[in-house]
Amino acid sequence: MMHKYKISEAKNCLVHKHIAFIGDSRIRQLFYSFVKIINPQFKEEGNKHENIPFEDKSASVKVDFLWHPEVNGSMKQCIKVWTEDSATKPHVIVAGAATWSIKIHNGSNEALSQYKTNITSIAPLLEKLAKTSDVYWVLQDPVYEDLLSENRKMITNEKIDAYNEAAVSILNSSTKNSKSNVKMFSVSKLIAQETIMESLDGLHLPESSRETSAMILMNVYCNKILKPVDGSCCQPQPPLTLIQKLAACFFTFSIIGYIIFYIIHRNTHRKNKPCSDLESGEEKKNIISIPLSPLEVLLQSFCKLGLIMAYFYMCDRANLFMKENKFYTHSSFFIPIIYILVLGVFYNENTKETKVLNREQTDEWKGWMQLVILIYHISGASTFLPVYMHIRVLVAAYLFQTGYGHFSYFWIKGDFGIHRVCQVLFRLNFLVVVLCIVMDRPYQFYYFVPLVTVWFMVIYVTLALWPQIIQKKANGNCFWHFGLLLKLAFLLLCICFLAYSQGAFEKIFSLWPLSKCFELKGSVYEWWFRWRLDRYVVFHGMLFAFIYLTLQKRQVLSEGKGEPLFSNKISNVLLFISVVSFLTYSIWASSCKNKAECNELHPSVSVVQILAFILIRNIPGYARSVYSSFFAWFGRISLELFICQYHIWLAADTRGILVLIPGNPVLNIFVSTFIFVCVAHEISQITNDLAQIFIPKDNASLVRRLACIAAFFCGLLVLSAIQDKSRH
Repeated sequence: MMHKYKISEAKNCLVHKHIAFIGDSRIRQLFYSFVKIINPQFKEEGNKHENIPFEDKSASVKVDFLWHPEVNGSMKQCIKVWTEDSATKPHVIVAGAATWSIKIHNGSNEALSQYKTNITSIAPLLEKLAKTSDVYWVLQDPVYEDLLSENRKMITNEKIDAYNEAAVSILNSSTKNSKSNVKMFSVSKLIAQETIMESLDGLHLPESSRETSAMILMNVYCNKILKPVDGSCCQPQPPLTLIQKLAACFFTFSIIGYIIFYIIHRNTHRKNKPCSDLESGEEKKNIISIPLSPLEVLLQSFCKLGLIMAYFYMCDRANLFMKENKFYTHSSFFIPIIYILVLGVFYNENTKETKVLNREQTDEWKGWMQLVILIYHISGASTFLPVYMHIRVLVAAYLFQTGYGHFSYFWIKGDFGIHRVCQVLFRLNFLVVVLCIVMDRPYQFYYFVPLVTVWFMVIYVTLALWPQIIQKKANGNCFWHFGLLLKLAFLLLCICFLAYSQGAFEKIFSLWPLSKCFELKGSVYEWWFRWRLDRYVVFHGMLFAFIYLTLQKRQVLSEGKGEPLFSNKISNVLLFISVVSFLTYSIWASSCKNKAECNELHPSVSVVQILAFILIRNIPGYARSVYSSFFAWFGRISLELFICQYHIWLAADTRGILVLIPGNPVLNIFVSTFIFVCVAHEISQITNDLAQIFIPKDNASLVRRLACIAAFFCGLLVLSAIQDKSRH
């Protein structure tokens, strides 16, 4: 992956540095493109066959081009001066030449022999410089022979290949006992193989190719210094933190413990097994169906989780697999969307119940939205504003379901016990907490989980505080309904206050220990931005749930199989309004010109398309009676899919794409997607199993477990503080 360096980043990397380009006109081109990253206004002017200096005084950056078109005594003398005078020695040296020698000597074999002799004499000097400076030898680009002028016809690709082979062979063998420190810069040659036909003269690269080569050169030198997330090349593997080492030890012991437990359990089972091999089928069935003990479930879960986390680390922290940049095209986004929609339609089944937003339907809704979001992320479609605005609605719809689902549960069940709260918090946060430890990432990095966690607690506190108003208490009593509406109105007032008071919001979430959860790069601004972007939609979900459940209780709705939700006339009118509203929003989002302005309006208007979709999906009885089991299956693991994509499907913290199989993008996507989905499904099972163990229904046991979990997090905070101190 190549990071596109901004001017400020380039200056920050090259501050107080001296870079020297030495060679022919092709090296001069690379010099100009490199300098333009630092100063885009730098002009390509002056005598081409002389030295060209550049200096940026604001960052004390000095870049020189030294005209030495042949590998000869002149070039050798220039390099020799640097080896003798450390004061003038550049920090980075970029050298290369050959075409001038081919041209002057008419492509003769004698010239090639002389080139080999000269580069052999220069190689030890370059090797000596490479011990303290970064030295790059630029391999020669191919030419487009049909475009070459008559006086350059002798510069053939065959000759260029011979000179490149000579340079590589001699420079790599300049040290007998170890690997050469002189780096071969071959990327320009590879780019030229694809783009040289766009050259104006057949010899020099087109400007876009030069810019790419210069940007890669900047990546090669600067990535190891600035360590940009989306610049995966040339970066050393990050060292393991203390917390990561402890996590590795824990998972290793869990795997060893499970293997030992399994062997002992199997041997015990064999001893207790009847001698006769003629066991009845019923006896075998009883033996096989023996439930696992909690200890075995615990060890098995941590064993599997340890192997999965090792895969996570190898994919996105170790320098084991390649990563590639995203390049958005309309076909890369819309064609997969069509594929999954067709698949979803073919897996239609009848729902167990026909209520509005029944369980199968909400799973289906989560499923197709999650698949669309995954395609949006891997295709890099965020650069296309209409798609971005529609994806923002899908994220809002998830939060709408959070408001609808949790409000409905508390309103109907009236269960405000600690067990329910702990179960939800555990299921939402378990995977993210493990990833924060293993992948050394802050909690806020996985922004969606903090969002749904905070909103769940807001819903819980709103409904649990006195007076607790639930459906059973409010049955047929308008006074209690009015009381609940007052609670919701107060919640809306608090949301509005925090949304328009950034200072107050940041003060609240900058308090320790909240700051440890919501800070990203030392600031809670990102958290404020994410929260504010969908600030009303959870409230809308709660309000919708209240209205729907009230209408349902009063038997205003017809929710029988095949029946329209309202009378035919009202249903048709609502359907027409919903379709018009849905299309109107889409037209507005598609005509959006400015992301900032659209984001400002989004919190208030996103509910229009969400409600329109709910009505279109639920008013017709036949639509409410069926669902797509394909989408529903993905919906049941939607949270795991959203989180796992960060590291084992995408890469470089979602900035790029993981490459398990280089050179075959289609096969790579199929293989990585299959593994990704299997891992997400397995983690969902592990989370469910561990939730039963860590969050028991017995209150006394639960309190003890919570004390252990609290001690664990206190230990994490202490270790994190020690880690931060050692880093600084």
